Amino acid sequence: MSKRLRKPIKKEKDFSEKIIKILSQSANKAFNYKQIGAKLELDDTESRNQIIKDLKILASQNKFIESEPGKYLVKAESKEYYEGKIDMTSRKTAYFVCAEMEEDVFIPTNNLNHALDKDIVKVYVYNRRKGKRPEGEVIEVLERNKTDFVGVIDIQANFAFVSTANPKMYTDIFIPKDKIGEAEQGDVVLVHIEDWPARADSPFGSVIKVLGKPGEHDTEIHAILAEYGLPSEFPIEVEMFAQKIDTSIEENEIAKRRDMRDTLTFTIDPKDAKDFDDALSFKKLENGNYEIGIHIADVSYYLQEGTILDDEAYQRATSVYLVDRVVPMLPEVLSNFACSLRPNEEKYTFSAIFEINETSEVINQWFGRTVIYSDQRFAYEEAQYIIETKDDVIPSEISITASSYQVSKEIVAATLKMDELAKILRKRRMAEGAITFDKVEVKFNLDEAGEPQGVYFKVSKDANHLIEEFMLLANRKVAEYIGKQKKTFIYRIHDEPNEDKLFAMQAVIAKFGHKIDFKQGSISQALNKLMEDVNGKKEQNLIDTLAIRSMSKAKYSTDNIGHYGLAFDYYSHFTSPIRRYPDVMVHRLLQHYLDGGKSVDEETYETKCVHSSTMEGLATNAERDSIKYMQVKYMQDHQDEEFLGVISGVTEWGIYVEIIENKCEGMCRIRDIKDDYYTFDEKQYALTGATSGKLLQLGDEIYVKVKNADLVKKQLDFNFLRRIGEPLK
Repeated sequence: MSKRLRKPIKKEKDFSEKIIKILSQSANKAFNYKQIGAKLELDDTESRNQIIKDLKILASQNKFIESEPGKYLVKAESKEYYEGKIDMTSRKTAYFVCAEMEEDVFIPTNNLNHALDKDIVKVYVYNRRKGKRPEGEVIEVLERNKTDFVGVIDIQANFAFVSTANPKMYTDIFIPKDKIGEAEQGDVVLVHIEDWPARADSPFGSVIKVLGKPGEHDTEIHAILAEYGLPSEFPIEVEMFAQKIDTSIEENEIAKRRDMRDTLTFTIDPKDAKDFDDALSFKKLENGNYEIGIHIADVSYYLQEGTILDDEAYQRATSVYLVDRVVPMLPEVLSNFACSLRPNEEKYTFSAIFEINETSEVINQWFGRTVIYSDQRFAYEEAQYIIETKDDVIPSEISITASSYQVSKEIVAATLKMDELAKILRKRRMAEGAITFDKVEVKFNLDEAGEPQGVYFKVSKDANHLIEEFMLLANRKVAEYIGKQKKTFIYRIHDEPNEDKLFAMQAVIAKFGHKIDFKQGSISQALNKLMEDVNGKKEQNLIDTLAIRSMSKAKYSTDNIGHYGLAFDYYSHFTSPIRRYPDVMVHRLLQHYLDGGKSVDEETYETKCVHSSTMEGLATNAERDSIKYMQVKYMQDHQDEEFLGVISGVTEWGIYVEIIENKCEGMCRIRDIKDDYYTFDEKQYALTGATSGKLLQLGDEIYVKVKNADLVKKQLDFNFLRRIGEPLK
């Protein structure tokens, strides 16, 4: 006997969310059920009846008001609607971040309505039940965060699609045949989104630049820049303008400046530096004190406001330091020549000159335009050799000239005395609550083709700290000088750390036997103690990273709240105008006020601060991506080797592992760990073996081997081999 088939239960239609969207997009405009039906392209009786029913339910819930019989509208000021930013996840869902909401609002995939990561949107919040995370729907995209994307093109007969490697970009981009341009199948391209029709699954775009073939070195570097909207070269008209600037040193200009050419002056920079934007001068005074000058390239003398060169520098706002190249803020004729404080050349500078006593107290200060003559160029390694040995002969293995040479006794004495004074300044700064992060900086030895031949770590020593302390002194004193006059200025500000993040960090660092002791003094003292405890240990890089993430981000602003990390009430950026536009603005404002000028418009400069902070963030992301790319490239050539790593993260899909010897980080996916069946234990930050009960937890040392090195995605996958101490299998 055959079974009787049950008739499926007919599911009642619900147009509530679509109705909300229609009325929300036309706030204060009334609609009846026929008008809504027309917008939804529904004209059958059943659907119209459901629309009428849904309208009455929504009105009873105070979602809308019935302005006249049968007509409904939403008030623009309704508290269910908020404006804020979309934060995409890698799972095609998002969170809506809004200052008015106590917690972030979950946005399911089908409620994104074409919103992309970091877009400014209007959202309807429809689930605010107690104990449940609120959910919402994007009603309108108010402002796109970006419209240009990098991806690989897949060309079909009459159209193409571009897919990106960005895990937060959940859709590919449709390219009509007539907008493919010169792109060929499989090229890496830069595309511009032009439109996203309401019923289209993908946005429509056009190819605006072909970057090259995937995996090729120059292609991937240019793709990193293009992904963040950063330029790779100067427009020809900007280059031509820069070439025509008169960079000669003129007597009539020298006469307007404080002449420092006879004062002992030298630079200390990285050995591979091409632009030297700061120099130090030293003179012992008759009263026993010291005159120390911090001389900064006078970029604002050459970079005149209102020119195409200044417009270009402002738009860039910063130089971008990638692993294998620098993308400068200024054309080479300025950055590497006219404004670079090269040895044995006269240069225009903007200076902060201090009279300092034996205990590093500032007795007098002077700010203004100068002319200098640099007597010597040092690399950090050479200055460090002098500090450590007090010797005046630089050996060939350290010398930037590859030959040994003798340094004048005056420069040796100046270097040693400034090192003493800098150490006093640093000690005082730390005692006043400054936080120090000596995070390991990964560097690569590159061959002539830009291929990574080795990895090394940059370590800050006394010579680095010497320069750092005097640059900090100049930045602080310039900011203090203007700040106390209550005039509009550009400050570098840094807010207090996020205590919630610090408490969350406690649970992680406890796995390594560390803690942040909030009972012992200030937060800054507790963090410094932690940094001291982890120094040189395998977990240092991970804990440094977590601590930095708990801190607020420093930014530029006209509203001075001080700099928490440095423990300064006043702080600005005065010392690097070759590579940072805010420093150029600081020079201009300082000269304006030195000349007796009135306070400038705060709103205008706040806009410039926001732009500068934004561009700094993009440059930082590009720099980080270039390091990831080079790490993947380096590991491609080491696929047959075993590496000892430390588990740096644990998730439900696997473990992140940081290789101890080179800091390259990759993932061991849970499905690739074959010695047991593992599940994620969130409380222990661990994967637990179902049969053995063994844990793979944060901080454990394990051996891994490269499984896959994806240059395009800048992603490393590892195979798990064994725990440390376990025998070879």
